[in-house]
Amino acid sequence: MAESKNNIVTHGLSGKVGDLLVFSQRNGKTVVSKVPKERTGELSEKQKQHKLKFQKAVLYAKSVLADPSKNQMYAAMADSSKGITTYNVAVADLLNAPDIEEIDLSNYNGNVGDTIKIIVLDDFQVVSVTVRIENADGSLVEEGIAIDNGAEWIYTATISNPDLSGDKITVKATDNPDNVTALTQDI
Repeated sequence: MAESKNNIVTHGLSGKVGDLLVFSQRNGKTVVSKVPKERTGELSEKQKQHKLKFQKAVLYAKSVLADPSKNQMYAAMADSSKGITTYNVAVADLLNAPDIEEIDLSNYNGNVGDTIKIIVLDDFQVVSVTVRIENADGSLVEEGIAIDNGAEWIYTATISNPDLSGDKITVKATDNPDNVTALTQDI
């Protein structure tokens, strides 16, 4: 892909020229690229899934543009100097689920008031983090919502859990387009 210097011949030009070149406008500049090759053969199952996910991302981005409050929220992350639009930010948000980077159990000993610290990252915004604590036999000890303190999410235990052997902690993180990431860690 080449960028054309704005001149009288190419300024504002867009469209296909024969079977060789495609002119398009990006961030106020004329971009020249080769005509894409036509696809031959069937899509693989993974390609079909990715295509469907991208279609959902496009629909989500269109819904963001139509909703004034969401549009404003995503527009704050757009950067027109780099050609990143509100639409681009919304598409990327749906395509990228949150990442649970760390579950810190060092302050959890099974007592009421003990805390579990969770570090969750997302390309846009993490909306909620839930914590589920289960005994070794799979029975539920407690489940609840972690609180965002800016740098990490904090879950405070509300039920005594004296026997931690074999227990599991499951953390689920959700972002704006409702992507959910789950991570389970043994105590």
